[in-house]
Amino acid sequence: MIELGYSLSPRFPDPPQTDYATAPARALRHDLFCGDVFVEGEGGRDLSTRWGWVPVLDFAWALCDIVEELDKVLPGLRTPRAELDFTESADRLRFSRRGDWVELRADWVRDERPLIVDHTELRREARDFLQDLLADLVDLHEGLDHNLTFWELKSRFPRVP
Repeated sequence: MIELGYSLSPRFPDPPQTDYATAPARALRHDLFCGDVFVEGEGGRDLSTRWGWVPVLDFAWALCDIVEELDKVLPGLRTPRAELDFTESADRLRFSRRGDWVELRADWVRDERPLIVDHTELRREARDFLQDLLADLVDLHEGLDHNLTFWELKSRFPRVP
Protein backbone atom coordinates (compact mmCIF):
# COMPACT_ATOMS: atom_id res chain seq x y z
CA MET A 1 0.00 0.00 0.00
CA ILE A 2 1.17 3.53 -0.76
CA GLU A 3 -0.49 6.88 -0.12
CA LEU A 4 0.63 9.92 -2.12
CA GLY A 5 -0.33 13.50 -1.38
CA TYR A 6 0.97 17.04 -1.43
CA SER A 7 0.67 20.49 0.06
CA LEU A 8 1.59 23.75 -1.63
CA SER A 9 3.79 26.09 0.35
CA PRO A 10 2.63 29.61 1.19
CA ARG A 11 6.33 30.48 1.62
CA PHE A 12 7.00 30.01 -2.10
CA PRO A 13 3.99 31.38 -3.98
CA ASP A 14 3.99 31.50 -7.75
CA PRO A 15 4.87 34.93 -9.17
CA PRO A 16 1.66 36.99 -9.49
CA GLN A 17 2.40 37.85 -13.12
CA THR A 18 2.48 34.16 -14.17
CA ASP A 19 0.52 33.45 -17.34
CA TYR A 20 -0.34 29.80 -16.78
CA ALA A 21 -1.78 29.38 -20.27
CA THR A 22 1.62 30.04 -21.86
CA ALA A 23 4.01 28.94 -19.11
CA PRO A 24 6.73 26.71 -20.61
CA ALA A 25 7.29 23.13 -19.46
CA ARG A 26 10.42 24.09 -17.51
CA ALA A 27 8.49 26.66 -15.47
CA LEU A 28 5.61 24.24 -14.87
CA ARG A 29 8.02 21.54 -13.72
CA HIS A 30 10.59 23.45 -11.73
CA ASP A 31 9.54 27.00 -10.92
CA LEU A 32 5.86 26.79 -10.00
CA PHE A 33 3.69 24.85 -7.55
CA CYS A 34 6.27 24.36 -4.76
CA GLY A 35 5.51 22.62 -1.49
CA ASP A 36 5.90 19.14 -0.05
CA VAL A 37 4.98 15.64 -1.12
CA PHE A 38 3.66 12.94 1.17
CA VAL A 39 4.75 9.36 0.51
CA GLU A 40 3.47 6.92 3.10
CA GLY A 41 3.19 3.15 3.20
CA GLU A 42 2.29 0.23 5.39
CA GLY A 43 3.91 -0.15 8.75
CA GLY A 44 4.28 3.57 9.24
CA ARG A 45 6.87 3.96 6.49
CA ASP A 46 7.04 7.70 5.77
CA LEU A 47 9.22 9.06 2.98
CA SER A 48 7.53 12.48 2.89
CA THR A 49 9.46 15.68 2.36
CA ARG A 50 9.21 18.50 4.86
CA TRP A 51 11.21 21.13 3.06
CA GLY A 52 8.48 23.35 1.61
CA TRP A 53 10.22 23.93 -1.72
CA VAL A 54 9.70 20.67 -3.68
CA PRO A 55 8.30 21.32 -7.18
CA VAL A 56 5.16 19.22 -6.69
CA LEU A 57 4.18 18.92 -10.37
CA ASP A 58 7.71 17.88 -11.28
CA PHE A 59 7.62 15.22 -8.57
CA ALA A 60 4.33 13.78 -9.86
CA TRP A 61 5.53 13.90 -13.48
CA ALA A 62 8.89 12.29 -12.66
CA LEU A 63 7.21 9.61 -10.55
CA CYS A 64 5.02 8.57 -13.49
CA ASP A 65 8.10 8.50 -15.76
CA ILE A 66 9.99 6.35 -13.25
CA VAL A 67 7.19 3.80 -12.93
CA GLU A 68 7.27 3.38 -16.71
CA GLU A 69 11.08 3.16 -16.70
CA LEU A 70 10.94 0.34 -14.15
CA ASP A 71 9.11 -1.74 -16.78
CA LYS A 72 12.16 -1.72 -19.03
CA VAL A 73 14.40 -4.65 -18.29
CA LEU A 74 17.74 -4.46 -20.08
CA PRO A 75 19.77 -7.60 -20.84
CA GLY A 76 22.20 -8.25 -18.02
CA LEU A 77 20.41 -5.88 -15.64
CA ARG A 78 18.69 -8.01 -13.03
CA THR A 79 17.13 -5.28 -10.95
CA PRO A 80 15.66 -2.27 -12.74
CA ARG A 81 16.52 0.86 -10.75
CA ALA A 82 15.71 4.54 -10.97
CA GLU A 83 16.23 7.70 -8.96
CA LEU A 84 14.21 10.83 -8.45
CA ASP A 85 16.51 13.69 -7.56
CA PHE A 86 15.63 17.03 -6.05
CA THR A 87 17.29 19.96 -7.79
CA GLU A 88 17.91 22.00 -4.63
CA SER A 89 19.27 19.08 -2.65
CA ALA A 90 21.62 16.12 -2.95
CA ASP A 91 18.83 13.86 -1.63
CA ARG A 92 17.30 11.22 -3.86
CA LEU A 93 14.30 8.94 -3.78
CA ARG A 94 15.56 5.57 -5.02
CA PHE A 95 13.49 2.84 -6.68
CA SER A 96 14.42 -0.83 -7.17
CA ARG A 97 12.06 -3.27 -8.83
CA ARG A 98 12.15 -6.87 -7.72
CA GLY A 99 9.60 -8.91 -9.64
CA ASP A 100 6.18 -7.39 -9.02
CA TRP A 101 7.44 -5.28 -6.09
CA VAL A 102 9.16 -1.91 -5.96
CA GLU A 103 11.35 -0.84 -3.06
CA LEU A 104 11.52 2.89 -2.33
CA ARG A 105 14.29 4.40 -0.21
CA ALA A 106 14.76 8.07 0.63
CA ASP A 107 18.19 9.51 1.37
CA TRP A 108 16.68 11.89 3.95
CA VAL A 109 15.16 9.06 6.02
CA ARG A 110 17.61 7.45 8.44
CA ASP A 111 15.69 4.17 8.72
CA GLU A 112 17.18 1.70 6.23
CA ARG A 113 13.95 -0.28 5.73
CA PRO A 114 12.45 0.35 2.28
CA LEU A 115 8.84 1.16 1.59
CA ILE A 116 7.70 -1.82 -0.49
CA VAL A 117 4.77 -1.51 -2.87
CA ASP A 118 3.25 -3.58 -5.65
CA HIS A 119 4.36 -2.20 -9.04
CA THR A 120 0.82 -2.18 -10.44
CA GLU A 121 -0.42 -0.30 -7.38
CA LEU A 122 2.46 2.18 -7.65
CA ARG A 123 1.54 2.89 -11.28
CA ARG A 124 -2.13 3.40 -10.40
CA GLU A 125 -1.38 5.61 -7.38
CA ALA A 126 1.24 7.67 -9.25
CA ARG A 127 -1.17 8.37 -12.09
CA ASP A 128 -4.06 9.12 -9.74
CA PHE A 129 -1.77 11.49 -7.83
CA LEU A 130 -0.79 13.29 -11.03
CA GLN A 131 -4.36 13.53 -12.35
CA ASP A 132 -5.69 14.76 -8.97
CA LEU A 133 -2.89 17.32 -8.77
CA LEU A 134 -3.60 18.56 -12.29
CA ALA A 135 -7.30 18.94 -11.48
CA ASP A 136 -6.47 20.85 -8.28
CA LEU A 137 -4.02 23.14 -10.08
CA VAL A 138 -6.59 23.96 -12.76
CA ASP A 139 -9.03 24.97 -10.02
CA LEU A 140 -6.37 27.20 -8.43
CA HIS A 141 -4.80 28.82 -11.51
CA GLU A 142 -6.73 30.53 -14.26
CA GLY A 143 -5.54 29.66 -17.74
CA LEU A 144 -3.67 26.49 -16.82
CA ASP A 145 -6.31 24.38 -18.54
CA HIS A 146 -5.33 26.10 -21.83
CA ASN A 147 -1.64 25.21 -21.52
CA LEU A 148 -0.46 22.76 -24.21
CA THR A 149 2.14 21.13 -21.93
CA PHE A 150 -0.55 20.61 -19.32
CA TRP A 151 -2.79 18.78 -21.83
CA GLU A 152 0.07 16.68 -23.18
CA LEU A 153 0.98 15.60 -19.65
CA LYS A 154 -2.64 14.88 -18.75
CA SER A 155 -3.09 12.63 -21.81
CA ARG A 156 0.32 10.94 -21.48
CA PHE A 157 -0.45 9.48 -18.04
CA PRO A 158 -4.19 8.73 -17.85
CA ARG A 159 -5.68 7.02 -14.84
CA VAL A 160 -5.49 3.23 -14.86
CA PRO A 161 -8.11 0.91 -13.37
